[in-house]
Amino acid sequence: MWKSHPKALPFLFLSEMWERFGYYLMIGIFTLYLKDVEAGFAMTEKEASDLYGTFIALVFLTPFIGGLIADRYLGYKKSIVIGGLMMGAGYFMMGIHNITMLYVAMTLVILGNGFFKPNISTLLGNFYNDEQYKEKKDEGYNIFYMGINIGAFICNFFGAALQILLGWQYAFMAAGVGMFVGVIVFLLGTKHYGDKTEKKGFQQGDMPFYKIVLFILLPSVVFGVIGWLIKGVQSEVNTNSAIFGSDSTDAFIFACIPVIFFYGSLYFKAKAEDKRPIGALLSIFAVVILFWAVFKLNGSALNTWADRYTDRQVTGTTEKVFSGLVLSKELTYEKTETELYDEQFRLQKENGEVKKTVDYPVYFRNTSKEALPQEGSKISVWVTSLSQSINPGWVIILTPLVVAFFTYLRGRKKEPSTPTKIAFGLLISALSVLVMVAAVQIGNNGAEKVSVWWLVANYGVITIGELFLSPMGLSVVSKLSPKNITALMMGGWFLSTSIGNKLSGVLASMWDTYDDKANFFWINFGLLMFATVLMFALVKNLNKVMRDHGIN
Repeated sequence: MWKSHPKALPFLFLSEMWERFGYYLMIGIFTLYLKDVEAGFAMTEKEASDLYGTFIALVFLTPFIGGLIADRYLGYKKSIVIGGLMMGAGYFMMGIHNITMLYVAMTLVILGNGFFKPNISTLLGNFYNDEQYKEKKDEGYNIFYMGINIGAFICNFFGAALQILLGWQYAFMAAGVGMFVGVIVFLLGTKHYGDKTEKKGFQQGDMPFYKIVLFILLPSVVFGVIGWLIKGVQSEVNTNSAIFGSDSTDAFIFACIPVIFFYGSLYFKAKAEDKRPIGALLSIFAVVILFWAVFKLNGSALNTWADRYTDRQVTGTTEKVFSGLVLSKELTYEKTETELYDEQFRLQKENGEVKKTVDYPVYFRNTSKEALPQEGSKISVWVTSLSQSINPGWVIILTPLVVAFFTYLRGRKKEPSTPTKIAFGLLISALSVLVMVAAVQIGNNGAEKVSVWWLVANYGVITIGELFLSPMGLSVVSKLSPKNITALMMGGWFLSTSIGNKLSGVLASMWDTYDDKANFFWINFGLLMFATVLMFALVKNLNKVMRDHGIN
């Protein structure tokens, strides 16, 4: 696999694998930790989803500035190392049970990802700009993307075992260790990087950094504060008078306005030969926002589905294996004092305190009568966070097949263009949501638990869409970006991811407002189909731009 690719690829692959090990381990337990009444922060579904959405949105917003700093000042190697160290420190601090420390840790992860994420992706693209590797760029990004998902797959097994044995803090520490290993692996490959890690420097026509601070960063802060303070019309849904449902959402959306304006200005101020490529990229960025809004529900709404609506009981040999690997825990079916939830699993509070009741453990609330154990007996259930390994597991299985499929089409001169792949990726992703609509119907709208195979099927379909879209997005940015702003445009890709992530948090925070859960998923289906139609409408023009610039 490696022989026909740059020698740097294995090191970037492994570095990104370990970085994603840390990130996805943290993300897999983040909302569960926030909602944990005893060892977490006893947040409601809405509170946890809102904070989760804001967090992952900011994680992917900072690559905008991280890419810019790498392009002009630090170069890619320094930026990647600095970012990795900041993220590792943040993961270690996240397990300290203090709300202020949690926010400090989140800030370190947000800033660290800004330095790490766009620059390792850009560095990879730099190697494929050489003539001998140009035709292998899409394949190279697919392989790189598989590295991301190997890390994302294995991390949840470590996180689950450590959380059961030692507690949340040690699971977060494991994420930090993974990140530091990623930095070490990256440094071990230094001799293969040559001059590809060097900064591009300030180019004629570039906006000076002080202007970026004055006209983009400072206005973003000001707009964010305004968004936080401004109030909309109070209603039953909008109980705190925030315009978009919460103060943090308002602040984020307002803060994005100057950044979006900046990316628009890149188009209007670009040289004539750069206008169309930049315009093409900006249009793709806009469309894929809706993909990320639905895809990133894996850490929130779909995590909730796995936790509360999925039959997680294991028996026989499976129980012995899971128990031996510390991937399951025992639940006793007996009346005990427990947190009070309503029929849709809303955590009930009164004067800020969680209500308690004498009841059976929450897991059994929607278990069918036939499946209920004897009172006082125990069952074994797999840990919820393991569901976060389903998607990356599919990526590992399907990536070689997708790569082989496109290699076969390339050999027959029938390989679709990168924009066409993205359009089909959106369509396939939309179809995945229909699996969850069916799951809701089978489970009688949450009245009974359903098989985990519904989640497996949903993730399987959306993973195909993801492989058509996400690595292709990284590839098209590397292909079309003007050379002096490649990392900056990679930051634009992550900006669209950021906005989609925040929209995902908004969607997830509305989970409890849908009495019919099928309607929640129908909304997601509609958003993805809208994005699909837009992308197919753009494909013809995008393909022409790529052909005119000699890009396949």
